[in-house]
Amino acid sequence: MNLEDLEKIDSHKMYQTYDKWPDIAKQGYEQEFSVPEFKSIDHIVFAGMGGSGTIGDIISSILSKNDVHTSVVKGYSLPKTVDSNTLVVVTSVSGQTNETLTVLRDSLKLNANVITFSSGGKIEEVSLKNKIPFFKINYTHSPRASLLGFLYSTLNVLEDLLPINKSDILESLNLLNGTQMEINSSNLTDNNPALRFAKSIKNIPVIYYPAGLEAAAIRFKNSVQENAKTHIISENVIEACHNGVVAWEKPTNLQPILIQGQDDHSRTKERWSILKEFFQSKEIKYEEIFTIEGNILSKLVCLIYFLDYASIYYAVLSNIDPTPVNSIDYIKKKLGE
Repeated sequence: MNLEDLEKIDSHKMYQTYDKWPDIAKQGYEQEFSVPEFKSIDHIVFAGMGGSGTIGDIISSILSKNDVHTSVVKGYSLPKTVDSNTLVVVTSVSGQTNETLTVLRDSLKLNANVITFSSGGKIEEVSLKNKIPFFKINYTHSPRASLLGFLYSTLNVLEDLLPINKSDILESLNLLNGTQMEINSSNLTDNNPALRFAKSIKNIPVIYYPAGLEAAAIRFKNSVQENAKTHIISENVIEACHNGVVAWEKPTNLQPILIQGQDDHSRTKERWSILKEFFQSKEIKYEEIFTIEGNILSKLVCLIYFLDYASIYYAVLSNIDPTPVNSIDYIKKKLGE
């Protein structure tokens, strides 16, 4: 692949936005917001679809080892536990997402605390009409490419509420720069690990991941589906060893990809070793992806950055423009969105 190929096939220049991801993240975190004060919050609900939903996945993963009760809503219905001590964080990059608007309106009926993030649209209209704290974030290329701007703006606004150390956030921003140097479009060589990984995908990927990296695995599934327009499967590695692994006993056109953490649980590491031994015994070729060293936020955002860029390269190598999502547009049109 050369830059001419990338520019020709990625006709909407998605790759240029990804080259700027560390800067976009930094701007989101450093932007000055007028932040409301929330008291007695014991439950945080993150509501959003697609790329907006990834924000909830990431923050929920980070908080999984703390005593903060979090829920992620990807659909129309709020948990029954929502009350006056709940903060509902509503995110829609476009501001037009039907499911998220439904959650927003239902939150108003439940006397919950609500804040909203979008680039405008109906989310902004409903928020201003009902005097809900609203944060307008720049739309960058597409909803999925806007992820880091929205994520770090959310971390900025919720900084006093979330038990996430500022030093961890600053570390993640610094490590994003290091990842960018390796995978960006000025390095279209075999030294680019994201491009090298994209070239290794020859069949339908089956992603295996540990629980702590679920947010990155789901995001990669979504990005491959939207960018490369191809099927992909994701499975928790522990659960798969109790059922899904049996499917490898017959010939298939699937390809296992193992996403592993540097500090996975010792029994999970044992599971990885056994699974790789099993694949080798069946002469099944697999690929391995490892997180960087660092805190959980750094691991997740750098892994997502790597995998997202790999999905762009994979699309271009397959001669597919990553930006258009005609099937999604078709469904939204039928729904009247």
